[in-house]
Amino acid sequence: MNRSLGKMLVGNILQTAALRFPDDPAVVCAGTGRRYTFRAVNERVNRLAHALGDLGFAKGDVVAFLSSNRAEMVEIYFALARTGIVGLPLNYRLATSEMVELMRAMGASGLIHEAKFAAAATAAQPLLKHVIEIGGDGTAPARDYERLLAAASPAAVEIELDEADPFYFNLTSGTTGLPKSYVLTQYNNSTLQPMFQAFETSRKDVALTVFPAFGRVGFAWIAAAVMYGIPNVIANFEPNDVLRLIAEERVTMVNLVPTMAAMLMPAIAAAPRDLSSLRAVVFAGSSLPASIREQTIEKLCPHVYEYYGMQETGALVASTPADRAKRPDSVGRPILFGEVRIADDEGRTLPPDTLGEILGRSPNAVTAYFENPQKSAETFRDGWIHTGDLGSIDAEGYLFIRGRKKDMIVTGGQNVHAAEVEEIILRCPGVADCAVFALPDDMWGERVTGLVVVAEGSDLTATTLEAHCRQHLAGFKTPKQFILQTEALPRTPTGKVQKFLLVERFGKASG
Repeated sequence: MNRSLGKMLVGNILQTAALRFPDDPAVVCAGTGRRYTFRAVNERVNRLAHALGDLGFAKGDVVAFLSSNRAEMVEIYFALARTGIVGLPLNYRLATSEMVELMRAMGASGLIHEAKFAAAATAAQPLLKHVIEIGGDGTAPARDYERLLAAASPAAVEIELDEADPFYFNLTSGTTGLPKSYVLTQYNNSTLQPMFQAFETSRKDVALTVFPAFGRVGFAWIAAAVMYGIPNVIANFEPNDVLRLIAEERVTMVNLVPTMAAMLMPAIAAAPRDLSSLRAVVFAGSSLPASIREQTIEKLCPHVYEYYGMQETGALVASTPADRAKRPDSVGRPILFGEVRIADDEGRTLPPDTLGEILGRSPNAVTAYFENPQKSAETFRDGWIHTGDLGSIDAEGYLFIRGRKKDMIVTGGQNVHAAEVEEIILRCPGVADCAVFALPDDMWGERVTGLVVVAEGSDLTATTLEAHCRQHLAGFKTPKQFILQTEALPRTPTGKVQKFLLVERFGKASG
């Protein structure tokens, strides 16, 4: 088979930016106040790559890293990309025991960690040859990140790589048990441009990255900012900080999950800021309720983009403001090289406007889970990724999400899609957030249950909620039980509600 002589390698993205935009601002580290140009980032990446080699790490070794959103996350990703060392970005929201088990399962022999996560490093020590600490005071037994860089060469690293080489393990934001993992290749992560073309990204933009950088979405924004040669303000999500950074850094685009947008609204009302630089709010991670979309357009930014895809597929479709005006409830149409179709249970393509499972594939897509043949066989079939999401596509190619195939509640023999019920509940005044799920029921088989987070200051009652739902839903779709609380719902880093936790909690309570 003929192949091109050139290669799609992640390291080339930064190398090109350092040549084309050497003195332009590249990274603003919000938490530490540091600012780096593309030339400086490139040099620090080279130093880290050499430092890892000096410690004995080589192509194919696995090095875990554990940090909040800060400049070092950019450096670690690109240093790994240049050395062929395989990364394992860890979700700092996991329990220490879970992190250790993931490092053991993936064969990690090194760990780079932010100082505040030292407990995980201590627990994993028996597995590791070397531990490197970021932002410490230099007294920890781990090697100091900055000292290692200072002692290493700034010269380019010369290691033979292929676009099929593994780059890092990504952990899905699954809603049950330990995350599934899969290997992303150099190629998977060099083909991000179609997604950002859909967001109409240009050299005039300033990105704000508040998605956790340990996940695929966070890395996509890191890589895209470098690809376009634009400043990237990297921060941990905190509503007032986000608004301050947009105003001070003149941010033009930010990726949020709906929950983040909802959290920004009270902060905007409490302390108005100049948000006029913002030209695009991009949503992903979970369904976008109309109420949050409308508030975002009114109070944060008039131009809303959205994209859809699994972590396993990468982005498949995108909705622009023009798309939104035409099909307000659609997540958009396929991006360049993104393919989607709607299929029945036998994998047969269904006609337009017919509900079925969404199947997708793209150059960003992976082909299997790591050492999980059973789950791989369920998800990766006949050249397509079976998303488990339900949806339909109209005659013009617009995709509509209708919920999860496995998020379907069967009550009294009737199918109820949780997402449909949640959309109605979110329209009720006094509702800040909600999740609809099934609990066992002797009469109905499954009982439609609505857990509602009550907005601050609201006197919302279950009676009010039931009356509201009955106005808009069939009786069998209206929750038979409402649970009201003020604390936030348990969510994954990408915004999906961990409904299995709710079933465990309230199932026991009602059992």
